Amino acid sequence: MCGSKRGDSVPVASSVPTYRLAPDLTVSRVLTGLWQVADLERSGVTLDPDAGAEVMAAYADAGLTSFDMADHYGSAEIIAGRLKTRRDPRQPVQLLTKWVPEPGRLRKDDVRAAVDRARSRLGVERIDLLQFHTWSYADPSWLEALFWLDELREEGLIAHLGLTNVDTAHLRIVLASGVPILTNQVACSLLDRRYEGAMHALCLESGVRLLGYGTVAGGFLTERWLDRPEPALDSLTTWSQMKYARFIQAAGGWESFQALLRAIKRVADRLGVSMANVASRYVLESPAVAGVIVGARLGQSLHIEDTLQLFRFELDQAARATLNDAVAQLEPIPGDCGDEYRKPPFLTASGDLSDHVAAFPAPYPTAAGALPSRRQVRSGTTWESLAGYCRAVRHGQRVLVSGTTATLGERLIGGNDPAAQTHAVIDKIEGALASLGARLEHVVRTRVYVADLAHWEACARAHGERFRHVRPANTMVEARLIGAGYLVEMEAEAIVDD
Repeated sequence: MCGSKRGDSVPVASSVPTYRLAPDLTVSRVLTGLWQVADLERSGVTLDPDAGAEVMAAYADAGLTSFDMADHYGSAEIIAGRLKTRRDPRQPVQLLTKWVPEPGRLRKDDVRAAVDRARSRLGVERIDLLQFHTWSYADPSWLEALFWLDELREEGLIAHLGLTNVDTAHLRIVLASGVPILTNQVACSLLDRRYEGAMHALCLESGVRLLGYGTVAGGFLTERWLDRPEPALDSLTTWSQMKYARFIQAAGGWESFQALLRAIKRVADRLGVSMANVASRYVLESPAVAGVIVGARLGQSLHIEDTLQLFRFELDQAARATLNDAVAQLEPIPGDCGDEYRKPPFLTASGDLSDHVAAFPAPYPTAAGALPSRRQVRSGTTWESLAGYCRAVRHGQRVLVSGTTATLGERLIGGNDPAAQTHAVIDKIEGALASLGARLEHVVRTRVYVADLAHWEACARAHGERFRHVRPANTMVEARLIGAGYLVEMEAEAIVDD
């Protein structure tokens, strides 16, 4: 095991393959997800941590030694910590958790407090993998938090950093800005193949690996729902079911979904495995995927033997052809990985973000302008105070955004990657607009200045990704930009006419 390279599948005594994410972190290729602890505790009754740890031990004893959880998964971290303290150190388990802060400004102390809370619950000095989730890219707090998390990693409180539900553009920003990211946890299934696009290419290029969840779509990709009538949304009993019912609707509806189930069933019958095995194996065989996350309802049902069956077969060419033909008949899930948590259609259990967040504070502070009819946004860069201007100003329905670079305080965001810098610039513009009651959809003109004409296409493509649905008037020119390292600068005009 110690001599294997990153990415090697290493058999253990239980024949469960593992994936070496880093020299000091090897995970089982099926990770047991504990998000359903929160679902089980919806009534307000907390699970017994000793009983929960005993159930978790059954998974670990079978070779499924890796567990995925989060700060908001009820008492999952506490239960996992109880397992850790009871476990023989010679039989290690890997505890992967997430931090999902509320939207709004964060302080450095908030980041340390969150890490310390997770360490205390898990009973560890150093967290194996901390995965970070943000609700809004327009608020620069998410980048500040990542830089502070990286400081805590260097301090030794965190072994490795990961992301969760982050799209391709923003994974690129983080990597280009120098934050070492090991994994990105995103939805991956036959129903949702967004991960196979630009995200897959960036992961292979950068070495980041995906942890795929939702591979059986909350249980919908199983025999239970084959040739069954479509359930009413209000009849579904778990958050996972409510969430993935919306994915089914987005993919073309129940009849199209039934055609996919019949294709999975044909493959499963021919290979002598379950439909859940086929669905998860399809994701597991992706080169960018290190492991798939299979949820456990602690104390209610065990699927260990069926899960282990995943490693006793492979999908042959005929199986993949059958599955790909069925998937081709579905509507693609819109957007990129994680978009379901940030933009319509919100493919969440509630159909919006009401079950996740209460409100989105303005990304930047606003102030009165020189005239009572004007409001200003100040993003805090030294340039604004030095040259006497604001990031954006609103007068009536019109919002004007100053020339904007990929700057966060004194830090350059996006490194020497022109696409990453462009996305960071657009995030900053979006944050300024949001602070003044506008959106990217209100933009009617953009002007893009590139420092090197060789970068025009990368900047244009990034602009296209963010504004393709808006189509503002646009100008791009080569210009000498002020400041070292800046590859692109952009200004924008918006009219809030709705």
